[in-house]
Amino acid sequence: MSPRQKAVDDRMIRRALSLATLGTGTAAPNPRVGAVVARGARVIGQGYHRRPGEQHAETVALTNAEISGERASGATLYTTLEPCCHTGRTPPCVDRIVRAGIRRVVASMKDPNPKVNGGGFRALRRMGIAVEVGLRREEACRLNEAFVKHARTGLPLVTLKGATSLDGRIATRSLDSKWITSGLARRHARLLRAEHEAILVGTGTVLADDPRLDRRPRSPLSSPLLRVILDRSLRLSPRSRLVRSLGRGPVLVFCGPDASRRRRRALEALGVEVEEVRELGKKFPRLDLEEVLGKLGGRGITSLLVEGGGELEGSFLDLRLGDRLVLYVAPRILGGRESRPWIGGEGVATAAGAVRLRRARSTRLGDGWLVEASLDYR
Repeated sequence: MSPRQKAVDDRMIRRALSLATLGTGTAAPNPRVGAVVARGARVIGQGYHRRPGEQHAETVALTNAEISGERASGATLYTTLEPCCHTGRTPPCVDRIVRAGIRRVVASMKDPNPKVNGGGFRALRRMGIAVEVGLRREEACRLNEAFVKHARTGLPLVTLKGATSLDGRIATRSLDSKWITSGLARRHARLLRAEHEAILVGTGTVLADDPRLDRRPRSPLSSPLLRVILDRSLRLSPRSRLVRSLGRGPVLVFCGPDASRRRRRALEALGVEVEEVRELGKKFPRLDLEEVLGKLGGRGITSLLVEGGGELEGSFLDLRLGDRLVLYVAPRILGGRESRPWIGGEGVATAAGAVRLRRARSTRLGDGWLVEASLDYR
């Protein structure tokens, strides 16, 4: 392949990756996918997958080429994910590509969905279409981390979100926490919810703050945010803002086997969904987080944002269930041995066992910092 063709391929796949990001907050639980149809170095069609049930990116790009009066026959299709070869909510993209007369397909990554998993590429090759895979694979995988994890494990990608002082505190010794971070950081954190399908907190957070846990602003294209509460004894009040805001999105409460049946009936009568999970531990009983994640994954949830307090976040780390970290750090020092730390739980016994950060990135956000990273438990 000539250097010129390599440069064209790279430019087109970068364009497709950029298009894919337009599906953030709306495409889930489907992957974010972008596609470009090009004849040589000239784009004749492009598109992205907007939301479930609508056309996939490849079909959108081919349709746009036709609308503009271009013929895709003999052209190259660039896509960030392997075209599907099965019928779901939409027909197979492979059939549409073949009918259009595409000569060559350049894709970033294989689709980990067991219904595809290389089948799309094999079908294209059988029809005489040249297929090349792997261009900017790492970027495509990062873009769809949640989709990939759910396809491979049946579990959602878990993002741990925190907002702390420079010394890692979330509240003073008098439990005052409003506000440690800036208004800009809090607005950014609310936008983070748009990237996830579900948000999870413990009952302590609900009782202390009485939050709505909704998306602001809300997109008419996105599915409602599932608000998940871990409430072992069902202490959630029917008069809480969460319950009173069911019109903004569903509320799912996980409780223990000994939770009050009367309280459960009262919440369910108002439209709250209550589901029982196992309890672990005798001295300090807690709900089984692995079972919680399994149940969420079984509902098709691919991404979960954890906004709980220090003990809940610490439990996810102790059990190695967190995948990503998003941390807002304010240029303040609270100090005090009785102030509240961001991370609780049991912690590690030795420094060698510390959780490490991969692909860590720190950026300025107003007068503070935003730290984003993947969590590494090795």
